[in-house]
Amino acid sequence: MSERGTALVVGVGASNGVGAATARRFARDGLSVFIVGRTPEKLERVAAEIRAAGGKAEMLIGDATREAEAQRFVAAAEAEAPLAVALHNAGSNRQDSILELAQADFEQLWRDHCLGGFLVGREVARRMVPRGRGTILFAGASGSLRGRAGFAAFAVAKAALRALAQSMARELGPKGIHVAHLVVDGGIDGARLLQRFPQLRDQRGPDGLVSPEAIAETYWQIHRQPRSAWTQEIDLRPWAESF
Repeated sequence: MSERGTALVVGVGASNGVGAATARRFARDGLSVFIVGRTPEKLERVAAEIRAAGGKAEMLIGDATREAEAQRFVAAAEAEAPLAVALHNAGSNRQDSILELAQADFEQLWRDHCLGGFLVGREVARRMVPRGRGTILFAGASGSLRGRAGFAAFAVAKAALRALAQSMARELGPKGIHVAHLVVDGGIDGARLLQRFPQLRDQRGPDGLVSPEAIAETYWQIHRQPRSAWTQEIDLRPWAESF
């Protein structure tokens, strides 16, 4: 059992990604980390990295948009030790003309980002509120703040998740639970983006993309904030990114 408690990271994929980087960062400071994803091979690699560095990691495979699965994830982490921090980082993106966007695709992005965030956040809050402490984190994006042509489904899903985080923060903050939403306003220097655009890192130049490790460090800093100065929302972008 970890004396510092457990961390739940929902949405862990490739080792070079935000979920994996955040799990490694939490483990580095003594939290037992439970990583959640849909691809066993990717989870195995991340768990092995954490263990090789001296940390503790457990894998949970499933879909956080299903209520029973979200409950299972949270219960597993809580059974090891009291949950100290949870991050919902799940969900993908897609580009469609509004004229061609199918209902099923629109709904799936909402389920991945918003419904999954709600289910995980609610279950985590149910454990944390009686103790009066804990941190619940949500991963946002540029789409959380504005809708772009061709990205209606993503923007709607992310804006809804942001509103959920705000509502939870206002309800749970007075009960001792720190709820924060992090907006990554720029391309992330990880496997998902670079597999689609392999030349992008060279095109953007040094520090032209957001480092997953830097995002993870920000999540850790938010978790460690004294409650006299809590962050509810913060935005990150490369120094060269226009905004």
